[in-house]
Amino acid sequence: MSATGHEPEIDFVTFVMSLAASALLHLGEHEQGTAAGPVDLPLAKQTIDIIGMLREKTRGNLSVEEDRLIETALYDLRLKFLHASKKS
Repeated sequence: MSATGHEPEIDFVTFVMSLAASALLHLGEHEQGTAAGPVDLPLAKQTIDIIGMLREKTRGNLSVEEDRLIETALYDLRLKFLHASKKS
């Protein structure tokens, strides 16, 4: 529980964003101004694949915003994964 006693609300958007953030960390990306972390391509790929699986399993059940978010996240993460794969 948080210091205020209120847990942040978890919804589909928050869940997808947390998975995307995890994938970015595995790709070695951190907040601006901090050093890049270690790259773990297999874990990044697994997390990206989980987001892809969620997209397939929720197809037709998402709001326009949720659908746009998941599509954009997958596109961006796959592109970053491709660039990271070429570097290694």
